[in-house]
Amino acid sequence: MSTPDLSVHSLVKRFADHSAVEDLSFSVERGSFFSILGPSGCGKTTLLRMIAGFIAPDGGDIHIGGRSMQGVAPNRRPVNMVFQQLALFPMMSVGENVEFGLARRGIGKADRRRRSDAMLERVGLAGAAYKRVDELSGGQRQRVAIARSLVLEPTLLLLDEPLGALDLKLREHMKIELKQLQAAFGTTFVYITHDQSEALVLSDHVAVMNHGRFEQRGTPQELYYEPATAFVAGFVGANNRIAGQLTGGDRELAELTTSDGWRVRARKSAAMRVNDLVEAFVRPEVASIERDEARLPASHTRHAGRVRSLLFDGANSAVLLTEEASHFEFRVALPQTGQFADLKVGERVFFSFDPQRAICFAAPIPGAPQA
Repeated sequence: MSTPDLSVHSLVKRFADHSAVEDLSFSVERGSFFSILGPSGCGKTTLLRMIAGFIAPDGGDIHIGGRSMQGVAPNRRPVNMVFQQLALFPMMSVGENVEFGLARRGIGKADRRRRSDAMLERVGLAGAAYKRVDELSGGQRQRVAIARSLVLEPTLLLLDEPLGALDLKLREHMKIELKQLQAAFGTTFVYITHDQSEALVLSDHVAVMNHGRFEQRGTPQELYYEPATAFVAGFVGANNRIAGQLTGGDRELAELTTSDGWRVRARKSAAMRVNDLVEAFVRPEVASIERDEARLPASHTRHAGRVRSLLFDGANSAVLLTEEASHFEFRVALPQTGQFADLKVGERVFFSFDPQRAICFAAPIPGAPQA
């Protein structure tokens, strides 16, 4: 097995009484796209800056390419970093921006130009070397920043929320471009974001970070379909969170009852006892909706509700229902067929879901951080 491009061992960083990174260990395999996903303040930027060498850890060690980075200055580490604010030099041409790091390394002018032109061609900007930075679109400037980093052939490319300043349509386009660029170059990308869609679309593996620790690491599919904690279930993807008390069930399924008396069933994530406080998570897309109750799957528990709000978003449209007896709000993704395009607010409908596709966790300790 090859040496990981990045290995982090028992890393610790504290600021006064605040623990930003707490005893963190992980590795990133060569040529992979690894994302660290978490809310603001979880420690992900601090972690990235320690890898880059801008912040010294209070404990632990970082290995890049199999070599310890203790005492190695940022400019001597085999890494480059792309920030949300791209820090391109407006007084320089595109080509001069890409050549900047090569010039600082003492590379000759002709060799710099050759490598810069080749890199611009690879990122889809052939012929742009003499343009000014302000002549480029936001997406093109992103590619210049990436080209400027990759031309130095780093072991790791660190990306600190690089799409955060882009508008939605361009951000969606750049997600695809970034994924394709990483696959084409084979450079190891370590990417941090609070945007779950970016992490899921781009990454081979994702770590969900919360209060200085990784709650779970895995493929995007594992995080989405098999969350290990209530925090991950609530943070990754849309979910209906249903809190209540365990009132029944069997070895596999929990039956919980909300404070308003609504009973639902969900797959147990661990052993639980009757009267425990629990939370079930049900994704909107696993629920079914019908006007005729008999059309719902016979194996699912059926619930009656009223349409509270219609959330039209094309193929991502949903309906917000109010369960009839308890008035609990429940979101259901609408089929893309347009079958329910004529739903009206206040209309009575029926909904259900497969309890095996919902998941139940023990409720967090009061006062603990939530997603």
